[in-house]
Order: sequence, then C-alpha cells, then structure tokens
Amino acid sequence: MGPRVRVGVIVGVHGVRGAVRIKSFTEDPADIGFYSPVENEAGSIKYRLKVTGEVKGLVIATLDGIGDRDAAEALKGTELWVARERLPRLAEDEFLYSDLIGLVAEGVDGKRLGIVKAVADYGAGDVLDIKLEPKGDMMVPFTQASVPEVDIAGGRLVVVPPVYAPDENEEKSGGA
Repeated sequence: MGPRVRVGVIVGVHGVRGAVRIKSFTEDPADIGFYSPVENEAGSIKYRLKVTGEVKGLVIATLDGIGDRDAAEALKGTELWVARERLPRLAEDEFLYSDLIGLVAEGVDGKRLGIVKAVADYGAGDVLDIKLEPKGDMMVPFTQASVPEVDIAGGRLVVVPPVYAPDENEEKSGGA
C-alpha cells in the first residue's frame, strides 16, 4: 500500500474555456471533487478542481489556472493523485483496486497461481486479471465465492478458479 492513491486521469478537454474530462476512479465519479486539491503523479503540481458536471461516465471539471482549451489539452493523460490518509476508512470487506494489484493469487490448496495485474469493471462487477505462472492469464470475478480470502497485509488472496465449460457449438465442432 503506497502513501498515495490514483483517483483519476485527465482524458480530454470540454469546451474552449479550459474545462477537462476526467475518468474518475472513485466509487461515485463526482466524488473526485471532494479530494481537491489533487496532485500529478510526481507530486510536483497541485490542481484545485471543481466538478461542473458529468457526461458519458466522465467527470467535467475546471482546474484553477487552466483557462483555455490549449492549456487543458496539454494536461491530457495527467494522472490525479491524493494522499491515502485523505480517503475515507474502508469497511473490512472493501478494497482499493491499487491494493489488489500485485497480490499473489493462490488456489484454495495454497498453490501459487500468479499475480493480480489489473482490476476492471466491465459493467457486471469487478474482475481480477491474474497473470498466471508460468504463462497465461485468468479473469476471475471479484466476488466472495470466487475470491473467498483477501490478505492485503500478507500480500495474497485466495482464488477459486473458474471452471471452463465449452459452449454448444464448440462441443459439436470438436473445439475452437
């Protein structure tokens, strides 16, 4: 667990007066405004941001000192960070994506399967992307049934690997 957490990234501009579009990583996207000021990844620049709206899953915000489209465009790709202690305390069964990435994934038998390389939400719930050892990848729903144990302090989690069932067409054709 690092001392800072990425809460968003500037993905584009909105209008001609310097507003930016932000992909927010907070539970409610507009909540990114509560963490103002935010910092760039290096921690060398602070941005006071004010959320002015939302569009297509992105937050529209203004940043102090950014007054035109060109200045806003120059910030595209800038990651926005806050100190971990500024975040609310999590419930026992809640986790930050950043805390899950890098954990060792073990099977229920204790055998090492791989490393969590990413966490995504494609609309049906969180999914862990695990880099298998020695090779390959596995996607696992981040549910109590599929991930019955998470030990952040121990650097590991337990995974019940999904069972692959070929669909009807694969069975008839003899494979993929």
